[in-house]
Amino acid sequence: MQKSASLYQAPQDCSHWSGRADALDRDYLYQIVQCLDLDNINPLQKPQAGFVLLGFESDEGVRRNLGNPGANQGPTAFRQVAGKLPIHTPFLLYDAGNVQCLNHDLEASQAELKKRVAMILALNLMPIVIGGGHETAWGHFQGIAAHTPFKDDIAILNFDAHFDLRPLLDGQRGSSGTPFRQINDYLRGKNKPFHYYCAGIQPYGNTKRLFDYAHDHQVQYKLAETIQADPYDMSWIDRIVKTHQYLYVTVCLDVFAAALAPGVSAPQVLGIEATYVLEALKLLGRSGCVVSLDIVELAPQYDKNYQTAKLAAALFMTYCAARASDHGKQTP
Repeated sequence: MQKSASLYQAPQDCSHWSGRADALDRDYLYQIVQCLDLDNINPLQKPQAGFVLLGFESDEGVRRNLGNPGANQGPTAFRQVAGKLPIHTPFLLYDAGNVQCLNHDLEASQAELKKRVAMILALNLMPIVIGGGHETAWGHFQGIAAHTPFKDDIAILNFDAHFDLRPLLDGQRGSSGTPFRQINDYLRGKNKPFHYYCAGIQPYGNTKRLFDYAHDHQVQYKLAETIQADPYDMSWIDRIVKTHQYLYVTVCLDVFAAALAPGVSAPQVLGIEATYVLEALKLLGRSGCVVSLDIVELAPQYDKNYQTAKLAAALFMTYCAARASDHGKQTP
């Protein structure tokens, strides 16, 4: 096991965020980012309510799931692109650095992610985690569950081509394909319900056994082909928002068509277009019920002209702007 301190890398400064040199004050995202060292916060000067970006530099779960590695570079590519985006709705954004996965010790890095997410929530800030493979979700969820107000009613909304409900590997090891099964097992062990919704599911991206498991455990899902038929239909998302007080939202970039998002661990030829997820994030942002968000599976080495990273950044900005415009309410 790696020492906890070595797994968290706080930002030294925000020079890794950049944009147009001729920009006027607070025109672009890179100009508003503030560095936040989670290990050195003055208790008398807590950060103002806002969003906290935290990278999860891991593709160990993808490797274990026999996928294409490279998602450990996702947080770096995201920052390189996101900083250049213009701001239309003001909000506060902190960069809390990265959690690393060292020596293939995924479990240690997930435990560190849990710790850091819980710390952010305890500061009354909203975590936005950039992966990393979808193994991000297991560590992320544990951090949410550790935060007392959300223990009794937390639902999961996953935009994904895959259920990620695979059985654990030998030795009870997880992967990028197992996080929501791990969450289900955790909740069942505490006699709590498993409220799991998945949008964008591909029939040929999941085995019949995974569909059977989903049905047996009351997972509600929306097929990619159904979404494509009417990408502006938000009735399903609206029902979820009205049913649950708290939501953990996770976006796997392989939910999108490969032509739109080639830079992922498992490209989807029949994936969806961006409209549905963008509209959903607007609704979710305005709802105020989202306690935490992540965007995962960005693998820059397979990207073309940063288009997948740009999509991830646009999803991030869409949610933050919608949440900030909701009468200035940025945190639950």
